Amino acid sequence: MKNDIVLVRPTLEPKEKALDYRKEHFQHGEEIIYGSELFDKTESYEEWLSSVTLNTNPKTVNENWVVTDTFFAIRNSDDKIIGIIDLRHTLNEFLKDLGNCGYSVRPSERKKGYAAEMLYQLLQVAKEAKMKELHISVEKENAASIKVIQKNGGVYEPMSFR
Repeated sequence: MKNDIVLVRPTLEPKEKALDYRKEHFQHGEEIIYGSELFDKTESYEEWLSSVTLNTNPKTVNENWVVTDTFFAIRNSDDKIIGIIDLRHTLNEFLKDLGNCGYSVRPSERKKGYAAEMLYQLLQVAKEAKMKELHISVEKENAASIKVIQKNGGVYEPMSFR
């Protein structure tokens, strides 16, 4: 699986592929596309692209957001968008329980190891950004995502609420 995908920043060029990616999630009844920086809530691809581009820079980041790098996971063999993943460089009050990273894989490409490879590659980006650790939130019922985190050296720590 390694090197079968590459993380690339969104641009205007893959617009149709990106819209197809979003459509597949919706067709499978998924209203939330994790790690997409609201791609699931923004009608205009160009508007979304502008937002994710501005949010990469501390000088232009939305005042309600944090500096975030968002990437499409593109399969090398056919240039298909397999997933999306983001890296939040800091956590604000809203994000403290959600963590530094969110990701999703298109429904037709799940259980093939792509999420683990996406997170592995994102960890390299985090290291380059001098981040010392990442916090990733996962539902306790999401065994697949727990395995992705553990495969990348993460430790699953269930939270208890009183």
